[in-house]
Amino acid sequence: QVQLVESGGGLVQAGGSLRLSCIASGSIFSINNMGWYRQAPGEQRELVASITAGGTNYADSVKGRFTISRDNAKNTVYLQMNSLKPEDTAVYYCKFRQFAHDYWGQGTQVTVSS
Repeated sequence: QVQLVESGGGLVQAGGSLRLSCIASGSIFSINNMGWYRQAPGEQRELVASITAGGTNYADSVKGRFTISRDNAKNTVYLQMNSLKPEDTAVYYCKFRQFAHDYWGQGTQVTVSS
């Protein structure tokens, strides 16, 4: 089995920063296919950032403000979020893909106030 444990969400004022963490455990071969998604109430879940063996990519809305990184030794992926805006408010989920199967964390709430 694979388990993803997320942390780091919370309430922050606009312009502030948060660092999300996602620790993968269980039957992990590697964490070379990881991503962060978010979903606001009434909205579709969207890809925020991803990291693979080939590199990283970001949604246009967060490019230049968010950074995804990983620590393979710790089976952990991070999302550093800077210059946060109210429109970043959402539940953030990490996703791990391995052998054509997706594993999801439970999500962590990020709320950005004005």
